[in-house]
Amino acid sequence: MSSGIYQILEKIKARPGMYIGRASVNNLFIFLAGYKIARRELGIELTEEEKDFCDKFHDFVEQKYKLHTSNSWAKIIMLYCQDEKAGLARFFKLLDEFKTRDKNLSHEEEVAAITHNVTKK
Repeated sequence: MSSGIYQILEKIKARPGMYIGRASVNNLFIFLAGYKIARRELGIELTEEEKDFCDKFHDFVEQKYKLHTSNSWAKIIMLYCQDEKAGLARFFKLLDEFKTRDKNLSHEEEVAAITHNVTKK
């Protein structure tokens, strides 16, 4: 079984206390920062999916909430949640949207191409 970032996040989702101490979006953020640093220190390159997450998730969250800030994605999420546990749940909802964003774009492009070809005939 692969042990990439999404697999680790699934384990955290199922048992947050075991991995990050308690159900907390800020604890998760710190865990993921440590994960990235540990891989770099060990000379293990990030996978493509990990690079995608690290490079684009913050911007995705900013766009979702129509904000532009230097605060972390965890802080942005907490602006809209009453507590850390709710923030963690919101993170996983956003993560699901983030992981399917390219599929949604591809589907929309396919529909547009089909529609264009039908109207063109």
